[in-house]
Amino acid sequence: MNKVRQPKYQQIAILIAENIVRNELKVGQKIYARSTLATTFGVSPETARKAISILSDLGIVDSIHGSGVVIASRQKAQEYLAQHQEIKTIQDLQVDILKSVARQQKELANFSSTLDKLVGQTAHFQKSNPMTPIELELNEPSENLGKTIGEMNLWQNTGVTVIAILQNDELVISPGPYATLNQHDTLYFVGGADALQVLQNFFYKN
Repeated sequence: MNKVRQPKYQQIAILIAENIVRNELKVGQKIYARSTLATTFGVSPETARKAISILSDLGIVDSIHGSGVVIASRQKAQEYLAQHQEIKTIQDLQVDILKSVARQQKELANFSSTLDKLVGQTAHFQKSNPMTPIELELNEPSENLGKTIGEMNLWQNTGVTVIAILQNDELVISPGPYATLNQHDTLYFVGGADALQVLQNFFYKN
């Protein structure tokens, strides 16, 4: 997004006001006729007329019919430049805010796209690697704990296959149906896409 561009006639009015404030154009001094002003700044006579009209409306110059344009007030030229600077600052802040919003929207779109890719790749990985173990820590008490895998009919009730149990810092590989599951054990198992949720519901129905 570009900076706010001022109309050409406003730019000319500001340049003349700056010359007045710097005393390059003095109060009472007659400045160029509109046709000469147009040639000096390379604009149309109508654009030059608009620039003089702004300065005249603000009391910075007097436009005397048949006599041209005379500098009327240095103080009002200073006030005009101060007001212009305030407006320019506000416009610049608006542009900066819009740029910031555009950047944030772009970053959010990139984040959303990256997240979609991650979810898609994760789902693909799980489908292509069904034997990747899933982990569940049995930290909370449950009515099903303290029983063997066979007693709770774990596979029949959940469809998951336990391939290892971490008990008291000891990893038991391929536990049979007689292995007992206790609180604070960690299960390693394989199953379908919703295996973790199913197993959590089995132990912690509430």
